[in-house]
Amino acid sequence: MAAREISNRFSTVLITGGTDGLGRAAAVMLAEHSYRVFAAGRDAARREALAQLGRERGLPLETVEMDVCDDASVERALAEVRARAGPIDVLINSAGISYLAPMELVQMEHLRRQLETNFFGAVRVTQRVLPEMRERRRGCIVNMSSAAGRIVLPLFGPYSSSKFALEAMSDALRLELHPFGINVVLIEPGYIPTGFQAASVALSSPYAAAQSGPYATIYKNFLRERKTSVGQSPYTPEDCARVILRALRASPPRPRYTVTRIAQVAKWVKRLLSDRALDSYMIRTYWRERS
Repeated sequence: MAAREISNRFSTVLITGGTDGLGRAAAVMLAEHSYRVFAAGRDAARREALAQLGRERGLPLETVEMDVCDDASVERALAEVRARAGPIDVLINSAGISYLAPMELVQMEHLRRQLETNFFGAVRVTQRVLPEMRERRRGCIVNMSSAAGRIVLPLFGPYSSSKFALEAMSDALRLELHPFGINVVLIEPGYIPTGFQAASVALSSPYAAAQSGPYATIYKNFLRERKTSVGQSPYTPEDCARVILRALRASPPRPRYTVTRIAQVAKWVKRLLSDRALDSYMIRTYWRERS
């Protein structure tokens, strides 16, 4: 049966990582479509700028301080949202960071932070909103994954590990929550230019020396491929926000939604190519010496 759209089926939306990048675009677009949105983030200046935008445009858009890696911070933020708006109908787990590093060299501290933010943070917030969703027998969990949650590139080991974990957790949740009327959706964007890329470069600065070490060829080819992606990407954060809106309006939503052509290609490549064929392509792309 074809999915039918339900306009504003849910009302109160909490978006982690909602003050920048894809999360911010989703916050603004959902507020424009009459969802009451709470955009959570750590940076006070970004929160205020987004709240000011909401006030200027008369949108039902508010912000709340939250660090998804901190239990007390999450509890305070959720209590604040519930005090202002009641139960949360939609949780969008969008908070995330990225370290780019060879797995041989990545520091355990950084790998833990990667997983704590992208995976454990999503689990932490999800566990705290599910009891009330289950009691009300309604709700939706939207987890922001990535094309890197399907296919791993060299240097993406830390980031992809967190996204593969998020995909597995979402699949388990979808099955566990089916009897309670709670939808679980994965959004899988490909490359969309935001401030996320610059933040990733900054986080990965401790590994700059690796660019002239044994993995120099991989780094050189990765940077070449990334430069091409930056120059050719026609996508904006609003493209991702529109997909999220479509997922929230669908009944039932699909388990996964891709955003960008490269994410769609990654989905089919993973289905159609053997591991050996995919490895062969990656090795030719990233280990080949080029002039």
